[in-house]
Amino acid sequence: MGVELTLIHWVYLFFMFIIIAAMIMRRDTSLVCLIGVFLLGLVATSSIVVAVTSVFNSLIYAIGQLLGTILVISVIVALSDIITETGISDRMIRPFGRWIKTPALAFWSVGFIMMVISWFFWPSPATALIGVVLLPVALRAGLPALGVAMAMNLFGHGIALSGDYIIQGAPKLTADAAGLPVSSVMAASVPLVIIMGAVTTATAFWFLRRDMKSGALKVTQKELAALETQGQERPNALSDKAKTVFAVLIPVLLILDVIGMFAFHLQGGDATALIGGTVLFILAAISLAAHQQDGLEKITAYLIKGFQFGFKVFGPVIPIAAFFYMGDAGFQSVFGNHLPAGSQGIVNDLGNALAHAVPVNKEVAAVTLTAAGAITGLDGSGFSGISLAGSIAHLFSAAIGAGAATLTALGQIAAIWVGGGTLIPWALIPAAAICNVDAFTLARRNLVPVITGLIVTTIAAMFIL
Repeated sequence: MGVELTLIHWVYLFFMFIIIAAMIMRRDTSLVCLIGVFLLGLVATSSIVVAVTSVFNSLIYAIGQLLGTILVISVIVALSDIITETGISDRMIRPFGRWIKTPALAFWSVGFIMMVISWFFWPSPATALIGVVLLPVALRAGLPALGVAMAMNLFGHGIALSGDYIIQGAPKLTADAAGLPVSSVMAASVPLVIIMGAVTTATAFWFLRRDMKSGALKVTQKELAALETQGQERPNALSDKAKTVFAVLIPVLLILDVIGMFAFHLQGGDATALIGGTVLFILAAISLAAHQQDGLEKITAYLIKGFQFGFKVFGPVIPIAAFFYMGDAGFQSVFGNHLPAGSQGIVNDLGNALAHAVPVNKEVAAVTLTAAGAITGLDGSGFSGISLAGSIAHLFSAAIGAGAATLTALGQIAAIWVGGGTLIPWALIPAAAICNVDAFTLARRNLVPVITGLIVTTIAAMFIL
């Protein structure tokens, strides 16, 4: 038998269920999480003062754990803003339009380009980067705007974001909550991301092609109007030569970063710092070249916009992460040593108790993690609940004695595919707006392919465990 469960464990478990219930009802969970931290502190220390201060300290702890991720996303968004405004993004992507001649080529090309750029820039900025340039190209090739939006969603907010192998924001959140190294979660996610991506995009393309052949879906006159914008340059202060230089330099430097990660075995925070530092120098160089005498002030302006985006995205995540960090290493950092003797952390203790109380097998664990991940994605963030997925994966892996990384990756994939921008209508707005399609229509179009992918990926995880 493991450590005997105390009131601390039951309070933590109770609030896990409350948070899940709140997400199902599409209610915000920040207050619930803060109350949960308060009660954990009150039960652990029997001091109202410590319990109140622990609420604030838990947020400090969570921000400390997430700060690198928040900052790198902020500077990447800042870079995406300046290369869009200066027309560099057009120069980077437009050559692809020369060989996109059919609807099938348009769907898969837009998808793969979106996926690669999303690895480096994250999907929301990438949507703006490539949508403006490739939408007219895809329409000219015969792919309806709804098909373009699907490709951008499924490859960017689906495949790229669910793995997040370059910026590593998603795997850090889930790995921390599960008490695992980021590298192990990333490695475990590779086969699952491939299966999920292949099944979902193939299914989506099959339905898309069927409806295009039947005439139910086609390029409309309204969509054809977008072709008039193709070839138009944005007004800016950069010469054509400067645009070309930066259009080549940016991908080369980012690819060198990836090579450096493998060569020097950089992962987690070190990999994030390498990308962030490179992006900052690129941002500074473009700002100085484009704005000259105003370049110094413009650098700050772009950074401010980036930071606003970063903290807006992670604002709802921080209170949730703060609570779930208390299930593992964060508890001692915030509350001190107030767990029973021999405790391995709240989640580990609960997992061991679960293993002795009910028959838990890998099939039940896989289905539970997919369901939990999907539920946490219902708020339309994709990120706000993946700490919960990591915590549940930790619990079930402790119960079955194996598969922690695979279960964590499965929960992460389910949460991001559902909430990150492929199914929840209000999370689909960036792609829907760029392609001028209805977000609810796009969500309905993605529904069957994504659910099919989740079912197949869950079954595959059962065999991998």
